[in-house]
Amino acid sequence: MQKAVLETLQAMRQKSPLVQCITNLVVMQVNANVLLAAGASPLMAHAQEELEDLVKIINALVLNIGTLDKHTIASMNVAGDFANKYKKPVVLDPVGAGASRLRTETALSILRTVKPCIVRGNGSEIMALAGELGENKGVDSTKGSLEVKEQAKRLARNFQTVVSVSGEVDMITDGTQFAYVQGGDPLMTLVTGIGCSATAVTGACMAVAKTPFIGAVSAMALFAGAGEKAGKKCQGPGSFLPCFIDELYSADYADAAKRVTME
Repeated sequence: MQKAVLETLQAMRQKSPLVQCITNLVVMQVNANVLLAAGASPLMAHAQEELEDLVKIINALVLNIGTLDKHTIASMNVAGDFANKYKKPVVLDPVGAGASRLRTETALSILRTVKPCIVRGNGSEIMALAGELGENKGVDSTKGSLEVKEQAKRLARNFQTVVSVSGEVDMITDGTQFAYVQGGDPLMTLVTGIGCSATAVTGACMAVAKTPFIGAVSAMALFAGAGEKAGKKCQGPGSFLPCFIDELYSADYADAAKRVTME
């Protein structure tokens, strides 16, 4: 797996995949800057009138339900339909699933109809989608990644997808195999947009990886290394984000790959 991660991260930098993000308004600029620093190309567009033209040219589609309204939901469904039509891979970030009925039902609907290749979220979100009550605090998680191992496995199998769960140790499963990623820094939870950016970069890695599982693992490995190094250089959450973006830009892919272990 470590060799596959290294190759995927190198390919992302070389090929600069175009990633369309229909994402929440809070994190749009952060997502775009993180994608650029990681070596990908961001596209932030959601107008239904242009979605077919855009989906034709992208390499991956990321759907993030952070700031939902009826227009955003409609755009996600339309984009998802076109992604299926043109065989473009999709990543879903079910932000706040379990916190409200709208969020949970929207995420489940996308899982059923769009059939994303990867679902990336925190422990509470994954637990909610797997059919159990996640103890969300707003859109934040109160469940660690390793606490929801069985729920992640069940979700992956039920929807034939890869589930990537962020936490102190990130866990990724396709329902059969499990990967674990060590690294990061506690400050990552204090900066808005880091988790959503991990989903965006997951889309970029998925676009060039041999499998969605490898793509999901590669993105979390890259973030773990950059987050750990940024945490050692910054003074607090205010300076963490620019340090983190710089670390993504100059990332040591070999170091990122070494952070991955398989069960």
